[in-house]
Amino acid sequence: MNQAPALFTEQPHIDVSDKYHFIPTIEVINEIKKNNWYPVSVSEAKVRQEDKEGYQQHLVRFRHFDDLLNPQENAVELLLFNSHDRSKSFSISAGIFRFVCANGLVIADSVFESYKIKHLGERENDVAAAVANITAIKPKLMDKIEILESIELSQHEKESFARSTIPLRFEKHLQVDYQDLLVPHREEDKRNDLYTVLNVIQENLIRGNISGTNKETGRRFTSREITSISKDVDVNQGLWDIAERIASIKEPSFALAA
Repeated sequence: MNQAPALFTEQPHIDVSDKYHFIPTIEVINEIKKNNWYPVSVSEAKVRQEDKEGYQQHLVRFRHFDDLLNPQENAVELLLFNSHDRSKSFSISAGIFRFVCANGLVIADSVFESYKIKHLGERENDVAAAVANITAIKPKLMDKIEILESIELSQHEKESFARSTIPLRFEKHLQVDYQDLLVPHREEDKRNDLYTVLNVIQENLIRGNISGTNKETGRRFTSREITSISKDVDVNQGLWDIAERIASIKEPSFALAA
């Protein structure tokens, strides 16, 4: 409650219309817990307007009881997004958590459809149905990771991967060296398989500290860590989408794991 008060907000922001159907986030969290998924982290968006505090966009990540009991190198996560000011609709998505670097990937919408929640208890918007769908896809996502880990990239392919991800984080007038995105931060990441390279690039894009030049002003800059929930999701989904395209080129069997 101290870390993310918006989860416990009991009414919508004053600016939303009378047609807005309010669902307290904590109610959905409790519904998800009944389906054997438990919260492992939470984050809230920063607000510019003081009156939006407690109503802003927030994200809760869940892990299945089995994965918490017997942790593996990677775990499928359930991601719950919501806000109480209409800036973000209630939805449940899928992600991957990699323990070695504590990175959380968000699976691209092209791979896994997000489930919108409009009313609790309605059949087409039922929380249990959405959770069941993510639970069912867990084995397929783990199969995908195995294939990504089996695909070796040449130096040229790694560089092409890195170059193609720059627009996900940096605007056209910001010039960075793609080689900096390929610098690993731990011994375990000094590998050339597609999944490891994906995670190395992701960590460098998300956590920042990448130096570059503003071509319009000529000034040097150093990127900061991404703290925006929306930007984090956009970068992660873009990365996963590019990795999938590489996998489809390199390994035809990857498409069969879809």
